[in-house]
Amino acid sequence: MLSALAVMLVFSVSDMTADSYDVFVPITKYIAAGDAESLSAWFADNLEVSIFTRTIDSSKNQATQVLKFFFRNHRPRSFTIGHTASGPNSKYALGNLIAGGEVFQVTIFVSRCGPTYKIQQLKIDRMG
Repeated sequence: MLSALAVMLVFSVSDMTADSYDVFVPITKYIAAGDAESLSAWFADNLEVSIFTRTIDSSKNQATQVLKFFFRNHRPRSFTIGHTASGPNSKYALGNLIAGGEVFQVTIFVSRCGPTYKIQQLKIDRMG
């Protein structure tokens, strides 16, 4: 039983390596679900969060609380990524979030941190 658990753990960790996994798959899922807690697993220890015109440099915990508040007030219905780009150690995604009866443009910058990528910047703006 222990060996099966070890194999599952190794498989899970290897799925999250920077070279073999699209970091935007889980990020998209958690934003669409309004799950700030799960999304925070992808946050860098310090990151920039911008919602509307307010930008803060925050810790992982502060960013989680800011997003929980946003999702409480703007319950997501869907989130889709329309554009991605990447460089040697960074990736970028631009998507549309439908939440609370409004449409938002979401910009996500991630950079390589060890074996995976972490969110360095998350920006949410009203469209239109």
